[in-house]
Amino acid sequence: MPTLFRFLAVVAILAGLAFAAMFALATFVEPTPREISVTIPATKLQPK
Repeated sequence: MPTLFRFLAVVAILAGLAFAAMFALATFVEPTPREISVTIPATKLQPK
């Protein structure tokens, strides 16, 4: 049984580190807004 507890502890620590990394990225990294232009084909503009 001690190896099961050790395995669960390692998995819990890794999950905590992954959660902390995602939280840090979401909190501290600010995306730079920029303008986006999308070309629409002329066939999509014409009514059928």
